[in-house]
Amino acid sequence: MRGIHLALVTALISGVSIFVNKYAVDAIRQPLVFTSVKNAGVAVLILTILFAGRKWKQISKLTRKERVYLLLIGVIGGSIPFYLFFTGLATIPAINGAIIQKTLVIWVTILAIPFLKEKLTRKAALAVAILFGANVLVGGFSGFKWSTGEGLILAATLLWAVETVLAKKILPTVDPDIVTAARMGIGAVILLIMSAIMQPAALGKVTALNLTQMAWVGVTMVLLFFYVRTWYRALKYAPAITVTAILVASTLITNVLSAVFVTHTVSGMMVAQAALMMAGVGTLWRLTKAEATINEAAVSPASG
Repeated sequence: MRGIHLALVTALISGVSIFVNKYAVDAIRQPLVFTSVKNAGVAVLILTILFAGRKWKQISKLTRKERVYLLLIGVIGGSIPFYLFFTGLATIPAINGAIIQKTLVIWVTILAIPFLKEKLTRKAALAVAILFGANVLVGGFSGFKWSTGEGLILAATLLWAVETVLAKKILPTVDPDIVTAARMGIGAVILLIMSAIMQPAALGKVTALNLTQMAWVGVTMVLLFFYVRTWYRALKYAPAITVTAILVASTLITNVLSAVFVTHTVSGMMVAQAALMMAGVGTLWRLTKAEATINEAAVSPASG
């Protein structure tokens, strides 16, 4: 059940983060530079934890396969999709971005069944469908425009789905903080190189950010830091399909924040969405608990 708890925390952080990042991108107006600086800051924090906790010594014990996976996670999950996501988010409503990003569970399910040998029961599939379907019921969402911005976020989501499967394959043997450090560290280096090539003038103005812009970077950096730490830990202890399904519930947080601070409207549809979200999460909770009970009974020595 530890993985479920961590997944719920991750969903809460994600919902707040998507809402806040929309305003941060609007304030800084340089998506590539913004995400490069923010991710670099998170990478520094994670690396500091590795060295302070002496976890860096585990790196020398990694197998060649694990090193390759970490490199792929850094490239596929920590760099290009961030640029695509924040570039797209700068041009579309935050709710649209949240809903598209939550299709992650669909792509992860498609990949996890053949590559991770995970199973999707009918009840679990129903719970996933309820969670995802609830996304379109609430305040502020006026439909997709099939714009370039939405396409960029979808491309980022597909890359994150691949990264999720890669991470799940090595998390049983690699510390989550090392996986996080690879994703953010390698990704930050690539993003900074991209910024230097594509927007050198903007990158050079990072030190000229005003206090408001610096505050946005700081807040989003802290949110991302806690997101990646809880996300990989949730993946370590629970199936990828379950974790990404619960992450869908973060849209409720984003929508509530949008309704309170943007549309100033709380509708009956929002209540309906909340009920569906809780029903979906509750179903996954019960299924996971039941499976854990069965597994414990299977490994317990026979009595008598």
